[in-house]
Amino acid sequence: MHRGAHFAFRRNPELRRHTLGSENAGALAMEVHPSSSEPRGTRTATAARLMTRFAARTGLISSGPRRRYLWTDAFAVCNFLGLARATGEGYYRELALDLVESVHHELGRHRRDDRRFPGCISGLSDEDGDDHPTYGGLRIGKPFPERDAEVPLDADLEWERDGQYFHYLTKWMHALDQTACATGDLKYHLWARELAVVAHRAFSYGPPHARRMAWKLSIDLSRPLVAVMGQHDPLDGFVTCAELDATSTELDVPREPSLADASADFASMLEHASFATDDPLGIGGLLFDAMRLVQAGADRPLVAALLEAAVIGLRHYLSNPDLRSPAEARLGFRELGLAIGLAAIPILATPPVVDELDAAARATLTELSDYLPLRTEIEAFWLDPDHQKARSWKDHEDIDDVMLATSLVPHEFLVLTPSASATGSRFGVLGRQERRPGGSW
Repeated sequence: MHRGAHFAFRRNPELRRHTLGSENAGALAMEVHPSSSEPRGTRTATAARLMTRFAARTGLISSGPRRRYLWTDAFAVCNFLGLARATGEGYYRELALDLVESVHHELGRHRRDDRRFPGCISGLSDEDGDDHPTYGGLRIGKPFPERDAEVPLDADLEWERDGQYFHYLTKWMHALDQTACATGDLKYHLWARELAVVAHRAFSYGPPHARRMAWKLSIDLSRPLVAVMGQHDPLDGFVTCAELDATSTELDVPREPSLADASADFASMLEHASFATDDPLGIGGLLFDAMRLVQAGADRPLVAALLEAAVIGLRHYLSNPDLRSPAEARLGFRELGLAIGLAAIPILATPPVVDELDAAARATLTELSDYLPLRTEIEAFWLDPDHQKARSWKDHEDIDDVMLATSLVPHEFLVLTPSASATGSRFGVLGRQERRPGGSW
């Protein structure tokens, strides 16, 4: 099928529903919370309803306006791949691939309110941009245009302005890599590696003895919008490079373009880094990065440091009143980021995975296991229909729904997917792990 015709098929919800089956289109009518006369269903079923609601609301399976946001969509791709694996329904795999293409088509091009629209933000021609959609990075997807160079920074308004975030790009690299291994299509892995090279080159700066990273760049990556360095950005870069190189080995493809310089540069920025944070989303990110490092077989001391930082962060976080506050005063997606990270602990603590850890990391895992009930508490709170009516949830409904679904079925986000052409796990250490019924751990 011609590329344009293929995209037209994906963008036409009526055609896709007819082709894929009316029973899938009917899922649009399903509510996340079943009626009292209906069985509540499994975690997988609830996640499927959340993701169907998200897909309809953001124009993925409806004729409504297309609304793409890079962070949310990275989690959503993993969720759809996980639902395809858990249910055996090819419909969800199709949605994952559709979402990847839609993100590249929307966020890889200039905004509609930009005079450069509809050009690729990479500066490539349309044809070359289709072949290398991540060559110029990807927009965040914020509602307002980026700040002009002569406009002074407004810290509050900057949160709503477009641009590029490094930590969003690394999440998309992960989503592309999972897609490559779930489908066996190597172009997704190439796109992830090309994005890693571009992001490192654009966001990193400074002399060899004082390397740093900008937190936010302009859409064309030509200037910093927020020059301060994100606490975990070099860590995300280093871990993602390790993941991508391990995937190249698993897929038996050259490590091209090379990430050696980027990895070494990120590592140099970690030498005096402090990882501990009391932000629940940040703590979850530390556990996610530790999980990826273990699977990639890289840097045992760093894994131990990340787990220790997560423990420190959890102690501080639980000393705050956040989890005792009403829904209106809480942010669901930040708490759910922690819940997703906590889902990694049982996997890390189970042989043969735990055998890959050093003594310090194993000791820390014992303490981390005491925090596992927190995941159930967070999920139960945000699954409550009354709490989902809160303004704090509705204001972030897309990211809240998607990250709640990830917490319910975290496998495809946390566990680096075996390649479609290989047997066992991509990183043998997880090859003997079994999922519990319903797709959870």
